[in-house]
Amino acid sequence: MKRYIVMLLCGVLSTATAGSLLTVSGGQTALAQEVQTDKNEQTQETAGNDESQADIDEAEHAQESDSEAPALPGLTWDHALELSYADQFSVDYYEGGYKLFTIEGDGEFLLVPDGEEAPEDLPDDITVLSHTPKSIYLVATSAMDFFCGLDALDHISLSGTNADGWYIDKAKTALEDGSIAFAGKYSAPDYEQILAAGCDLAIESTMIYHKPEVKEKLEELGIPVLVEHSSYESHPLGRTEWVKLYGALLGKEDEAEALFEEQASQLKSLENTENTGKTVAFFYINSMGAANVRKAGDYVSKMIDLAGGQYIFKDLGADEEGQSTMNMGMEDFYAGAKDADYIIYNSTIDGELKSLDELLKKSALLKDFKAVKEGNVWCLTKSMFQETTCLGDVIMDMHQMLTEEDPQGLTYLYRLE
Repeated sequence: MKRYIVMLLCGVLSTATAGSLLTVSGGQTALAQEVQTDKNEQTQETAGNDESQADIDEAEHAQESDSEAPALPGLTWDHALELSYADQFSVDYYEGGYKLFTIEGDGEFLLVPDGEEAPEDLPDDITVLSHTPKSIYLVATSAMDFFCGLDALDHISLSGTNADGWYIDKAKTALEDGSIAFAGKYSAPDYEQILAAGCDLAIESTMIYHKPEVKEKLEELGIPVLVEHSSYESHPLGRTEWVKLYGALLGKEDEAEALFEEQASQLKSLENTENTGKTVAFFYINSMGAANVRKAGDYVSKMIDLAGGQYIFKDLGADEEGQSTMNMGMEDFYAGAKDADYIIYNSTIDGELKSLDELLKKSALLKDFKAVKEGNVWCLTKSMFQETTCLGDVIMDMHQMLTEEDPQGLTYLYRLE
């Protein structure tokens, strides 16, 4: 600053008389002081412009949000639930405690605050939930872990899976002690039992689309049916983020946010780590002797990538829609996966394996796999696909498997020896 003032004064002295300058304290001139004043005014003006622009941007953003929000007669939109990964649902909040749930491809549900009435002239395609559900018929197994995590099992009175089909301890116990009753699977529900229990919401998996008459019958009986679409989420944590939908449904938003952030933080801890370049095959052998593998882009293959590995079948079925798995003859599986650095056996279908020999009995070809020879054969616990609030933990287990010689304390993976 001082050098700037000296240069400025020299220029002025060359064209003006020395008497035209008034000396001020600190060795600066009045002209220098005037220059500094001009600069201060410009700075203030710029800051003012920035603040004005920020106000304009904020107003435009608010206007955009308002224009995108579903307009409902008699209700004023307040805000939308913030989502980081999930794209198969949304929740919009309206003044007075009303909440609109939108399930991609399945419809909209308006939750009316307890003690209030639904607004008049609602569109016919919006299903009204007249109160917070208290007697749910839960058929979608992937949703049970959310209710357990939210300490909300008391909202479920009926299950579409019997006690022996649950790997979640709290759910299994509830079916065994009778606090939750088995009311038939998705394709054959016990309608009389469901009505007798005062069921006020059925939460179905996408399997219900194969039995549309069941959904129609439940709705005919006055029971709203919400089809759970978390399995359509492309990102692993998109599935976990469905806990926020159930948190909003039950008025437990804070608890849901805490559960989700616990898993999201696991992934954030890996953001600055380099990919190991190690390849991983994930499969099980079905009753026909074929290898069932995940397609590229499936959430399990993405979990492997996020953990720092590379899914061995990186181009398999990438452009195909529909199911996320496919069956592959063992010869083809051998050709594609024999050089994988690690193999993970999916035990959720035919039970957990106890030894490497047990796996090799399923196919003699497996003994020539690189991972088998090097002792990098792992098994997935059978509970993982039901414990949907754990996917961040599973990714961390995979990361430890890939980066540590003898990983300890894993929850969802164990080495076969």
